Order: sequence, then structure tokens, then C-alpha cells
Amino acid sequence: AGAAPADVSIIGVPFDSGVSYRPGTRFGPAAVREASTLLKPYSPELDVDVTEAFSIADHGDIDTIPGYMEESFTAITAGLLPFFRANTLPVILGGDHSISLANLRAVKEAQGPVALLHFDAHSDTLPSYYGKPYNHGTPFYWAISEGLILPERSVQIGIRGPLYSRKALDWPRQQGLRIIMGHEAHALGLEAVIREALARVGDAPVFLSFDVDFLDAAYAPGTGTPEVEGFTTYEAMTLVRGICSHCRTIGMDLVEVLPDKDAAGITALAGASVIFAFLAANAARRRR
Repeated sequence: AGAAPADVSIIGVPFDSGVSYRPGTRFGPAAVREASTLLKPYSPELDVDVTEAFSIADHGDIDTIPGYMEESFTAITAGLLPFFRANTLPVILGGDHSISLANLRAVKEAQGPVALLHFDAHSDTLPSYYGKPYNHGTPFYWAISEGLILPERSVQIGIRGPLYSRKALDWPRQQGLRIIMGHEAHALGLEAVIREALARVGDAPVFLSFDVDFLDAAYAPGTGTPEVEGFTTYEAMTLVRGICSHCRTIGMDLVEVLPDKDAAGITALAGASVIFAFLAANAARRRR
């Protein structure tokens, strides 16, 4: 009691009652932790040793209630609040993407609204799904509606695949959210996307939300709603390193790892590696 928190705090949120297709992401935190045992501490791309830069503590999982959305969100927000109020960098392991709403509620209560840096195949800005407000396709509709994020400073990268209608993305764009579609990101190239994202977030505090289906289905088969025409793990990690080493990130979540659909474990390894890239980027920024 009373000890200073670690520089980085790992927290699992094994909740998947918000899924619309394949269930099983409640096992994502355990799979990402297991995959992380393969990683080493030094990043040659950024010339930093993460364990020299940071103390890291794993705080286990937040208890959620399968099938009970609002009660679980309340538990998640309450469980994360102490971390966002402390001098630590929270890294949250999901779980499906519905948890990001609860995560951002904790961020807002502790630190105020933030810029959202969001990597995903899906915008997740629907007002409801199956006639219910909370689902992994709705968190950022509610995050905008509740004032949790600053849409004019936020960016979504990699959105792709068929949509329900031509107007599906009109509302978030009208709120000021910048959506870099997948085909647009491919055409622009990595450096241009990094520049635009950094110009967008500016000096605002940034929360990173990374859905593993940002990666092409070939690189992330173990996820609930895979999409083709996506991005390689190299492209994803280059973007995370390039953006997060130059902006003020205050936390992140890594969601939608579904180990049951990936016997080889490459999706969980990709998730763990993205987290490592995020930590290396923060170490590089701290060094500067």
C-alpha cells in the first residue's frame, strides 16, 4: 500500500458479450499475455529498450459479468479509474470493442476528453445494433455523444469492407471525425498517414484503440469480424511507432483477439507486438 505505480500497467478485460458474429474474445487477454513471452525488450527500429525505460506491472483482469453489458461497463470503468488517475500508462487487453466505451468513460472522468487514435476495419459508430445501444459496433457513437472524445482531433484509420448503406459513415463525419478509409490509406502510403494523424491530434492527450481486424484477415485470422484488403503487421507497427513516438498518448486498448479461430496464434502475437510497438514509441518519446 502506498507504493508508486509502475510506469506501465497491464489490465485485462475478458468481456465479449458485445459481439455480433464470432464469440470468444473473452479469451483474448490470456492469449496476448502468452504470446508476449516471445517478445524481447529492445526495439531496433527506435533504438530503445522498453524495460530500461519503464517499469511494467500486470494487474490481472477486471471482473465482468457475461451477458450484462451495462453492469460490466460500470465494473470496467470503476476498475480502470485508479489507473487513469495515477502516474501510469494503462494498456488494456480486450475483449471485444464494446469495452472501449467503458475505457473512455474512465479516461474522461480522470483526465477529461481525449483525441482518439483508432485503427480498425470498422468505424464502430452505429447508434445501435439489434435494437440495443451497446455492442462492439457502437462504442464510438456513444463516446462522441457522451463527450468522451474530441472528434475534431480524432482519426480513424483503415476502415473498409461493405457497409450497410452509402450513408453509414455520414454521422461521425458530420461530428468532425476524420475517417481515413482503408483504400485511401493504401493509396496515401504510411508516411502520409502518419503526418495526417499527427497533425490531427496535435498536442491533445491521445487514447489509442487498436482492433486487430485492422490487419488483413491473412495476418489476423483470429478475430470475430475479419476483413480482407487490410494491412500487414509491418504496416500496422510502422504506423503505431510513427504516430505514438510523436504524440502524447495516455493509454491504449488492444481488442478483438479471438484465439479459438487461430490455431497458430499469429493474431495474439500480432496483438502483443502492436502493444510492444506502442511501448517502444512511448519510450522513444520519453527519451526525447
